[in-house]
Amino acid sequence: MTRENDLVLNLLFLVLVLLMQVGEGQNTATDVKVGIVDDVGMTYSNRTLFCINMSLSDFYSSHPETRTRLVTTIVDSKNDVVIAAAAALDLITNQEVKAIIGPSTSMQAQFMIEIGQKSQVPIVSYSATSPFLASIRSQYFFRATYDDSSQVHAIKSIIKLFGWREVVPVYVDNSFGEGIMPHLTDALQEINVRIPYRVVISPNATGDEISLELLRMMTRPTRVFVVHTEDLLASRFFAKAKEIGLMKQGYVWILTNAITDTLSLMNERETDAMQGVLGVKTYVPRSEELEAFKSRWKNSFPLSDFSVYGLWAYDATTALAMAIEEAGTSDLTFVKTDDAMRNMSGLQGLGVSQFGPKLLRTLSGVRFKGLAGDFQFTNRELQPSVFEIINVNGHGGRTIGYWMKEHGLLKNVDQIQATTTTFTTWKDELRPIIWPGDTTFVPKGWEIPTNGKRLKIGVPTNNHFPQLVKGTKDPITNSTIFSGFCVDYFEAVIQAMPYDVSYDFIPVEDIAYETLVYQVYLGKYDAVVGDTTISANRSKYVEFSLPYTPSGVGLVVPVKDNVKRSSTIFLMPLTWGLCLLSLLSFFIIAIVVWVLEHRVNPDFDGPGKYQISTILWFSFSIMVFAPSMSTLSFSIMVQTSSCLHLNVSTGERVLSFWARLVVIVWYFLVLLLTQSYTASLASLLTSQQLHPTVTNINSLLAKGERVGNQRSPFVLGRLRESGFSDANLVTYGSPEHCDELLDTEPAKGGVSAVFMELPYVRLFLGQHCNKYKMVQTPFKVDGFGFVFPIGSPLVADVSRAILKVEESNKVNQLESAWFKKIDESCPDPLTSPDPNPSESFRKLGIDSFWVLFLTAAIVCVTALGRCMFDFLKENPDQRSLQGLWEKFLQPDQKSYINQVTKKCQCSMNNHAEANPANNGS
Repeated sequence: MTRENDLVLNLLFLVLVLLMQVGEGQNTATDVKVGIVDDVGMTYSNRTLFCINMSLSDFYSSHPETRTRLVTTIVDSKNDVVIAAAAALDLITNQEVKAIIGPSTSMQAQFMIEIGQKSQVPIVSYSATSPFLASIRSQYFFRATYDDSSQVHAIKSIIKLFGWREVVPVYVDNSFGEGIMPHLTDALQEINVRIPYRVVISPNATGDEISLELLRMMTRPTRVFVVHTEDLLASRFFAKAKEIGLMKQGYVWILTNAITDTLSLMNERETDAMQGVLGVKTYVPRSEELEAFKSRWKNSFPLSDFSVYGLWAYDATTALAMAIEEAGTSDLTFVKTDDAMRNMSGLQGLGVSQFGPKLLRTLSGVRFKGLAGDFQFTNRELQPSVFEIINVNGHGGRTIGYWMKEHGLLKNVDQIQATTTTFTTWKDELRPIIWPGDTTFVPKGWEIPTNGKRLKIGVPTNNHFPQLVKGTKDPITNSTIFSGFCVDYFEAVIQAMPYDVSYDFIPVEDIAYETLVYQVYLGKYDAVVGDTTISANRSKYVEFSLPYTPSGVGLVVPVKDNVKRSSTIFLMPLTWGLCLLSLLSFFIIAIVVWVLEHRVNPDFDGPGKYQISTILWFSFSIMVFAPSMSTLSFSIMVQTSSCLHLNVSTGERVLSFWARLVVIVWYFLVLLLTQSYTASLASLLTSQQLHPTVTNINSLLAKGERVGNQRSPFVLGRLRESGFSDANLVTYGSPEHCDELLDTEPAKGGVSAVFMELPYVRLFLGQHCNKYKMVQTPFKVDGFGFVFPIGSPLVADVSRAILKVEESNKVNQLESAWFKKIDESCPDPLTSPDPNPSESFRKLGIDSFWVLFLTAAIVCVTALGRCMFDFLKENPDQRSLQGLWEKFLQPDQKSYINQVTKKCQCSMNNHAEANPANNGS
């Protein structure tokens, strides 16, 4: 706005003052004195005074029948708190006004409210927005505007929508600026947004002081700022911000309505410095009355514009006129206070308005549709339900959405969505945004300043597993060289991040991990890289990245060979039941073969002792010769001669069909039995049967065994919760100490098992897989994670980078490099666990061969039955059992002679084939 325009406004204002202070003697209505305290002569004040005058003119012209008429007295507060208070005292004491409109600032209002409460004179302010004023709890203070705290939830919704984790408030150093801070802090805490620091600017700050604060902001990583100042200070602030370079890409600025409501009054140079910022602006609904007011304003002041404060001043004046009209004209007097009050300097003559309580009741009940929207006091102030979200582009702000108390952020105020989708982006709730730097890319809200400090990362070097973290002193430079899986993994994560991060590793020696993590909370370190376990207790004061190692606590126990290698080891492969059944089967098969063969086969004939020995020899010899004839179990020789028999490599021939069938089944059973026995015995003799001495944590608790645990408060706490007493808990540090404890018997100071986290299990068993095994993971933990302060924006980006590393081949390379095994035959306990850690050596029992034994029994019974049937059929004349038995013991003469003849003939043929030279003789 030009100086000529300001001059015109000031001249018009002088005319306005004369008009407002002229008595209206021609009117029969009762005059009611009302005071106005404002910064007379200031451009913003002149606008509101014009609006007050237009409000009175419009009200009385539309209500000519009113019985009262407001007579205003304007007093200049000169933008000073003390003068504003003195003006209020003068208006009440000397002018005996029944109400005061004003003042223009929250600082001036504070003491005026106390005076109004004391004298029962309502103070109606259209621009005092500080929430601190509500703490005075004066029933005679009416705020015809919005409390600054009402917009913090709209600001919170914007921050939540874009996922920013840190926000820096920038506010003026007075009660107006400080009033919003408690409410803004509470709102941000609801969405877990951290305030790393605050920027407080003096109302009278010089350009150099503003520049100094801006330079400090530039060196910090946070790039999201909420600005709450008066409009004049905001114009100077953003001019410097643009000059220094804080209005470029990557920065986010959110303005409160104290600034956005006056954007239309700023010149082009001032708004040009704010390009790309977001803001919460007071929403004024469109109406015919508002459009008519705008038209009249433009006709009267074509070069000037008005703000929402002018509309509130208009509505506040209308509300006061309506309330005074309703209250009537009775008791328009003041009653002086007591002598003690009159004797106090500056308060002489201060009285108490008798009209005040009645005006208080009528003003509280005023309700109408004003220029700024529905006008109604709730707890003596206006309550907003909608805010406008703007984006500064060009001259002024462009509306990109709205915030409603019931529905949150919306693109259009008149298009409320009935349902919300399960997944939305900011583009579903706001219109396109042009950010600082003339870009459409959403800033991430923070960055590592190129001229800022490097991250200080603590690395524990007192680790007993150097494969994870190790610090080595360089003898030349005396610096510490860091290595290990955790360090290399962190460096791989940093390389996978979308931006550069500068950091320095700082060795930390002889300090507990709990203390090291807590020092991140205290700010000594910006992060910790090492074998730090994620736990619920630690997460109370720090934040962890996603875990980058397997999770869990493993139970590691010694293994031993269950097989006692004594002189009777050959008896172990078979159970006693199978041994007895096999021995009994030998005798049964021998008897069955004898029954089937002795009447027709000369080899089974002879004296009783000879037949018994032949039977036993025949049966037992099959077990001896069966394995050597696995490819040719028996010889079935079919020749053109009459020699046809079964020779079982024992010298005894089996002639009958049923005897041959019994022998074949028995041979097959013996073959499988001997082969299984041989394989089982060979396994016992050639390989160790290593099995864990303990199978689970419950067995340790039941026996009251001593167990070892790492120097981990989490593992120690879980063991105590599980029921282990402190007397049975032994702490170890190094893997060598752990190996020593497991090698020693518990009675001699050792332990029966140890508990360690899975990364340590992997390293420990890689060196001692032949001595120990992991049998259980009784406790769950989240693994190792990188430590950061609460609210650090690095956490999310580092976690995403961890996912990238996990999905690449880099993690396999790191594991191969650092989780090396001394014995390459050792399986990985995490990827190749023992499938049956509790299973011991299993002997061969009847359950493995019962089908074969049952088959042999069926064949024997069938053969014996057929033999008895044939024998009885051949001897029908024998009636007595003794006669049948004697007959059965005698050989079948005809069959016997035939078999002897064939045997002789076959013997002669075989001899001739073996000695061809003697054939001629």
